[in-house]
Amino acid sequence: MTATERPILQIVGYKNSGKTTLLCALVRKFRAEGFTVAAIKHDAHDFAFDRPGTDTWKMAEAGAGFVAITSPHRTAWTSSRPASLDDLAGQAAHADLVLAEGFKDAPHPKLVLLRGEEDLPLLGLPNAAAAIVPDGWMPRATGMPVFCRDDVDSIFSLARTLLP
Repeated sequence: MTATERPILQIVGYKNSGKTTLLCALVRKFRAEGFTVAAIKHDAHDFAFDRPGTDTWKMAEAGAGFVAITSPHRTAWTSSRPASLDDLAGQAAHADLVLAEGFKDAPHPKLVLLRGEEDLPLLGLPNAAAAIVPDGWMPRATGMPVFCRDDVDSIFSLARTLLP
């Protein structure tokens, strides 16, 4: 299965909208149904993945553009270049599906988390499929399904319909 054949569902929104919380809840739901799930996160800023002083950190500091480490239980790598969601999904060949946090411009179905009226322009993103809102707030007509952020069961039911 190629990255373009692997089902990808995006969870997008601004900072502190609940993206990671929802993504983790959906991972648990899909896992309970027997799916192998890859989770991929986009960070709009820079991030620290390795700890200063470790061997892999030293390798990157020396100028290695790609650093990997593996053990009998896990593998991790860093690269000094950005990667697209589809490129990263291609690395998850073992997964049945990919849940991605962020990558607002990628062309996959999106659950859009809104914090309030100021976030409504996010509903114009390509392939926005549903609005996820805080309890007690209902946005004006969105033209798409709207779910309370805490209604994980209903969001999961919709997510299942968005993935082939």
